[in-house]
Order: sequence, then structure tokens, then C-alpha cells
Amino acid sequence: MAKKEELDEESLAFIQWCTEVEGFLVAGGATVREAQDHIEEQIDWFTDQYCADLTPEEAAKEALA
Repeated sequence: MAKKEELDEESLAFIQWCTEVEGFLVAGGATVREAQDHIEEQIDWFTDQYCADLTPEEAAKEALA
């Protein structure tokens, strides 16, 4: 059986941030699946927004613009 890999704190924080972004995208009219697909397809852009210290709400607004 494969050993389960543990994520570091920064990775967990980014995942939590993306989850919050997803919520704002859904509130803006996307379905959960659409929001998840968009985040996955644009992960580099979202990573840049996270590193630039945008809040999840700010990143979602930029994504919806």
C-alpha cells in the first residue's frame, strides 16, 4: 500500500484559498463544476494572484471581469 503524502502548510493554505475563491465564483453565477474547472485550467494565474496577496474575493472578481 502506498504511503499517503502529506502537504506542507503553504500548499494547504493555497488549497483553502482556492476553495474560498470557488465560493465567490459560485456566488457570481458559476456552477461548482464550472468554478472548479476554471481554477484548474487557470491554476498558474490563480497561483500568481495568491502570491500577490489578493484575497479570494478579489481574485474571483478579477476572474469574473
